[in-house]
Amino acid sequence: MSVRGEKAGFVFTGRHMVGVLVLFFGTIISVNLVMAYYASSTWSGLVVQNTYVASQQFNAKASAIREMMATGIKGELDVSGEAIRYRLTLPENQPVLADKVTAHFKRPVGEHQDFVAELSTLGGGLYGVSHEVLPGEWIVEMIAVKDGKTIMHEAPRIALADGRMTLLDERHEHPGEGGRK
Repeated sequence: MSVRGEKAGFVFTGRHMVGVLVLFFGTIISVNLVMAYYASSTWSGLVVQNTYVASQQFNAKASAIREMMATGIKGELDVSGEAIRYRLTLPENQPVLADKVTAHFKRPVGEHQDFVAELSTLGGGLYGVSHEVLPGEWIVEMIAVKDGKTIMHEAPRIALADGRMTLLDERHEHPGEGGRK
């Protein structure tokens, strides 16, 4: 009898299994970390208390916004230092008088610095209030009411730095309007 010199076949060892497990779970953990980073860095932070109720009110709000936009009233926000100013005009720069104008300053993420300021009439369609506004990004929900009816409702996104305001997004979020203005 003679001994044959056969080449040994592939043997799956414990080291191979460790390699498979490291690659498998490493891939899953890497994807989860990337997705968590994107989720936390891009989330707008817009929150409603009850999403079901908000979804039920959407069509009525969209209809009211379309009706309001048909009036042609424009709003112009200015925040500098501690002065918050808001001008309401018709297309021919005619001033618009409102009974009540409020500014809801909201941080894009979190609620601990949010505040509401009621603006006083300064004349000629200009409304204002003195209130400290911290630097950073804000979503400012402006609401103007006359005779119990909302005549202007917009929410520009702004940034404050060195006491100056920059409009970050020309698009104002109006339900049902879609696209840029």
